[in-house]
Amino acid sequence: MGKKCIGIDVGGTSVKIGLFEIDGTLVDKWEVKTRKEEQGKYILEDVAASIKERLADKGIELSEIAGAGIGVPGPIMPDGYVEVCVNLGWRDKNPVKELHALLGVPVRAGNDANVAALGEMWQGGGKGYTDIVMVTLGTGVGGGVIIDEKIIAGKHGLGGEIGHIHIRDEETEHCNCGGVGCVEQIASATGIAREARRKMAASDKPSALREFGEHVTAKNVLDAAKAGDELAVDVMEVVGHYLGLALSQLALTVDPEIFVIGGGVSKAGQFLIDVIDKHYDKYMVISKNRPIIGLATLGNDAGIYGAARLILD
Repeated sequence: MGKKCIGIDVGGTSVKIGLFEIDGTLVDKWEVKTRKEEQGKYILEDVAASIKERLADKGIELSEIAGAGIGVPGPIMPDGYVEVCVNLGWRDKNPVKELHALLGVPVRAGNDANVAALGEMWQGGGKGYTDIVMVTLGTGVGGGVIIDEKIIAGKHGLGGEIGHIHIRDEETEHCNCGGVGCVEQIASATGIAREARRKMAASDKPSALREFGEHVTAKNVLDAAKAGDELAVDVMEVVGHYLGLALSQLALTVDPEIFVIGGGVSKAGQFLIDVIDKHYDKYMVISKNRPIIGLATLGNDAGIYGAARLILD
């Protein structure tokens, strides 16, 4: 095996690329623009050209590269086939075969959320564990399941779609997936803001959130809740309740060693973990010997770490 590996995280705006030692040390990282014109036909060509240029600058031969892993924002089959990837314009494409042809090194691929979870297991908030479930709380809610250091994507690629577990029966609005009452509708940054607007409309309780009105954000809510704002605390109790319930159901199904919480909302830190833990504890009376809840640590780099890790199996 070569001495280094490459991790590629393909996003709708930019492609992040990382060069790693096989022990997980990040040597270099950079980005290239995601050119989506003509159904994204230039994306992989641009990535390959950029990698060759960077390696040449560093005096590294392609023969020293163990391989390249790639995270793709959409469903991907075990052989690397992508039926459709809306964010990139890809249809009926195999990035594994194409990138292998361009670089001449082994290539492996995975869904970006699953790959980010693998990155957190390898060098992030799940380091030292072999079984983790990552929950990403951003604009939406994503996730990834890692068991025995392997991504569990399931037979239909639905493994880790934590954001679309139905959790709230009394919900009336539809989720982006078409469902009603999904985790994403409550625990995403968008969901937290929506919950705050509902709470403000339903009561006259004074709150610092009222100055933001319809433009309130999840960060506003979390900052106010940390400061003890009663209405903001009420919002986070709702979020904690449903997240705690969802994690307890996952714990009793998958039983990982740790839940790793990432995404923009996780910047609230230990405060968020404590809110979730309180409710999770309530639903996990069956055993004190159970998965713990912790924070992701790699931020936006989780994808390149996980992509690089793909190649080491």
